[in-house]
Amino acid sequence: MASIVGGIGTSHTPTIGFAHDTHKQHEAVWAPIFEGFEPVRRWLEEKKPDVLFFIYNDHITSFFLDHYSHFALGVGERYWPADEGGGARRLPPIAGHPKLAQHIALGLVADEFDLSFFQGKGLDHGCFSPLSVLWPCEPQWPGALVPLQVGVLEFPTPSARRCLRLGRSLRKAIESYPEDIKVAIVGTGGLSHQVHGERCGFNNTPWDMEFLALLEKDPEALTHLTIAQFAERGGLEGAEVVMWLIMRGALSSRVRKLHQSYFLPSMTPIATVIYENEADGEPAAEPLAEYRARIGAQWAGIERLPGTYPFTLDRSVKAFRLNSFLHRLIEPAFRRQFLEDAEPLFAAADLSGEERDMIRRRDWRALIRYGAIFFLLEKFGATVGITNLHIYAAMRGESLEDFIKTRNAPVLYSVAGQDAGKTDWDKSSPVAGA
Repeated sequence: MASIVGGIGTSHTPTIGFAHDTHKQHEAVWAPIFEGFEPVRRWLEEKKPDVLFFIYNDHITSFFLDHYSHFALGVGERYWPADEGGGARRLPPIAGHPKLAQHIALGLVADEFDLSFFQGKGLDHGCFSPLSVLWPCEPQWPGALVPLQVGVLEFPTPSARRCLRLGRSLRKAIESYPEDIKVAIVGTGGLSHQVHGERCGFNNTPWDMEFLALLEKDPEALTHLTIAQFAERGGLEGAEVVMWLIMRGALSSRVRKLHQSYFLPSMTPIATVIYENEADGEPAAEPLAEYRARIGAQWAGIERLPGTYPFTLDRSVKAFRLNSFLHRLIEPAFRRQFLEDAEPLFAAADLSGEERDMIRRRDWRALIRYGAIFFLLEKFGATVGITNLHIYAAMRGESLEDFIKTRNAPVLYSVAGQDAGKTDWDKSSPVAGA
């Protein structure tokens, strides 16, 4: 069974990554940063977690305002430093843990947390700034990462109570994962700071100390504060410390604090803490068999539906490159190049031989079975001038004529707009126009 070895709280200011990359470990003004992180490095080296569950917020880098959700769980196979405007940091990619992420997703959704899921995105300083001083990365990172991006920048944001409860749900999910792995929970952000407006430069060290004391001894008390009250005490951006409550909620009600550091060099305090669980006679959690049955209850039996291929997270991860390729067919220039000569595009997308072959043959059934989601296949069909009805018939292994006979009205249609590979099928009878 998976186990949680403890929790880490850490600031994620870009100051940390800058000091690391410019080798300022021994300069007097910068050295306290590294001194604060050294006990955390040693603890991680001793505990050797297989996975870090990393709670952070993106700074409008990989998550833009066109789609900004409260809780976005990373389910991908790998993550890398994002380019934040000055070029990406020279750190190697880190492996994800898709299977653990998928299990966590089942648990959190069953506990009625609304999640979005992501893969194929770089992670910005919210993750890699502290990560680069927590774990050595050469020649490779010593373990895997499951990131949780929390939307704390665009109001309304998640409350402190919501975050603490999510952490408690997270604990159940991790500790029910059947593989024998060790997981450390990392909560990032804060502490008190504000980086915009006339209040820019605000800090409040007494509040930071009070927050850390309550986080350790009485996290429930922090849930009575509104986001406005967090902002009043710790600055508007400092209200992101609610992410530390996710980490704390994933631990036992009583914890043992092994380390705490605090340093305020400029705009943002750089703080670290380490907590380990302390056995305290907590009531038994939901029995494991009951929990596993509950988190799978909505999907139980779905595998018995003939000719049905639910678009699960594992299929999404497996077919991510393929689906990414098909999604680009919404771009006019990509469509034109695809119709002229698709082979260079296959190579650029690093599609496998099997993936290329299915696209070349327009093998709709094979594509679905492999992991393509249907709503990209209809875009593919529109590009090459094939109607939805043609695709439906192919899925069932029938001719178009035979499939049309099973419908109430003999019509053909497509999502095609003005820029379609073929449009004359709608100018004649459905069967004749096939």
